[in-house]
Formats: sequence, structure tokens, C-alpha cells
Amino acid sequence: MKIAVVGATGLVGGEILKVLEERNFPVSELIPVASERSVGKQVEFKGKAYTVVSFEDAIAAKPAIAIFSAGGSTSLALAPKFAEAGITVVDNSSAWRMDPTKKLVVPEINANTLTPEDKIIANPNCSTIQMVVALKPLHDRYRVKRVVVSTYQSVTGTGKAAVDQLFAEREGRADIPKVYPHPIDLNVLPHIDVFLDNGYTKEEMKMVNETKKIMGDDSIRVTATTVRIPTIGGHSEAVNVEFDEEFELNDVVELLRNAEGVVVQDDPANKIYPMPLTAHGRDEVFVGRIRRDETQPRTLNFWCVADNLRKGAATNAVQIAEYLMKHNLVETTEASLA
Repeated sequence: MKIAVVGATGLVGGEILKVLEERNFPVSELIPVASERSVGKQVEFKGKAYTVVSFEDAIAAKPAIAIFSAGGSTSLALAPKFAEAGITVVDNSSAWRMDPTKKLVVPEINANTLTPEDKIIANPNCSTIQMVVALKPLHDRYRVKRVVVSTYQSVTGTGKAAVDQLFAEREGRADIPKVYPHPIDLNVLPHIDVFLDNGYTKEEMKMVNETKKIMGDDSIRVTATTVRIPTIGGHSEAVNVEFDEEFELNDVVELLRNAEGVVVQDDPANKIYPMPLTAHGRDEVFVGRIRRDETQPRTLNFWCVADNLRKGAATNAVQIAEYLMKHNLVETTEASLA
């Protein structure tokens, strides 16, 4: 199957190529796509060099699926053009997430809502994805009433320039542009994306609104504080969740152990708990520090970590593509199968 990767030269685009290769996605022809300034560059996939092409050439090549990771404005402008050509778009930006006509998909939760008519499919925010993967099995059993979440997010979520800023500061260099308004090395910034009129950031409100849409339940109340920290490898979250129903802690752990896409790492006696260092390069959501909130009934605390470039972006998008292919939900013309 022909697959286009739009934004193939970026951090997430490179990770998408890696995940497609690792998961042995049946790519008959790869079409790497990027902006005009990157056209003609080369990317590597399965040991072979591919030349980056323009958006127009990519549409003309008629891939079955185009995985977008090129920013919201690019997606708003170009995803409809791909869709009009019969190409199914899986988009990593925030452009389509809250559009009521578009599905917001985490495969472990709601891939079964997809149909052949869904030509633009939104990939959720990275911090939302890992939280809802852990919440879904608990919601199915106990019904989530309210979530309080604080995030500890890797600089890789901002992009390569942010990683460069971190390491330049660590080396004492001042020769690169600053992505953040303050130093990030030896610091934390309670500020991800822009501040809104209600005092929350856009990132925080993404978690509020996307959780409800993915879980299909507007009654779930979510409040979030999102924080950038000087790590690479993954995002971490402290999650406090109040349920409608009472729970037994052993049952919660068992539900999580059996949940698709979740790995429980919860052995405090041996200092075993999820960390970005050990989640790096992995596709699962790691959950630990599972304990009852002793200040009120029916309330649980847990800590979860996931690689934000993998499950938080690239892997989730590739999993959507796998589901589309497995269930024959994409147009497969002779050109797209060539």
C-alpha cells in the first residue's frame, strides 16, 4: 500500500518512519512529503533512500493513506485536498481534533467508530492519549466522575529546536535561538502553549476537551496543569481520578494489567515505577504508584508515563492506519496499491 508521510523531515515525521518500519507496516511505496524548502532532500526507510516530494506530487501519486505531522495551518490548508482526492488523512496536529465532523481516535478506545467516510481522522494531543489509555478500562468498570491531572512534559514535545535549547544551556552556549521564554535546563515551566482568557493554557484545555470527546462522555470533569521539564524520552502525569463507583485496589491493578496498551510498573518496595528514561522508544503507556486517595472516597491516584513521540504521536497514528487497512476502510485503487 502506498503511504505518504507529510512532514517527513521533522521529529515526529522521522518517528513515524521508524514506527512504520518497526511494525512492518506493508508499505509498497513510501512518499515522504515536506515543505518546499525540504523538497529534494532524502529520508531513509528500510535501508533505502527516498526523495522528499511536494504536496502536489504526493496527491498525484494517490497514496491510500497520508499521515500528517506538519502543523495545524498546513493541515487545515492541505488535508482537505488530500481527502478530496480519496486519500485518507491521519492528522497529528490540533487542527481537526475538536471539529464535530471529525473522529478523534485512540485505537485502544474508539477505533471501532471509524468508517470509510472518515477521510480526515484526528490524532489526539500526546498528553491526552496516555491518560485516556489508562483511564478507559477504569471508566468502563467504575465510571470516571472527575480527573485532576498534572503533567511533566518532555522538551521533545516542542520539537528539535527545544531539544537544541536544552543542550545548549546545559553546555553553557548562548548561540542558538530560544524556543521558551525562560531557561529550561535546571528549571520547570508551568506554561505549555498559549495562555487563554480563563487562565489555563491551550494545552490544559486540550486535555479537558479531548478527554470528553475520546471517551464519549461529556459528563467527565477534567482539570489540568501542564508543565514543561528538562527531560527527553517521554511525558509523565500525576492523575487523581474520582469514580462514581467504589473500587478495590487489587481490582484496579488487575484491570490495568489486562488493558490493551498498558504496562503496570508498580513495585515501590523495589523502587519500580514508570520513568521517561525507561519509557523512551516504547509504544506502551506505563502506569505505577497506584494508590487510593485517602482524603475522599472512590478516588484513585496513579502515575503514568509514555514516549510522547511514539504513543503520543507516531505510534498512535500508525495504529490508526493499521486499523484502517485491516478493516478495509481506505480506498485502494490500483495506484494506491502499486
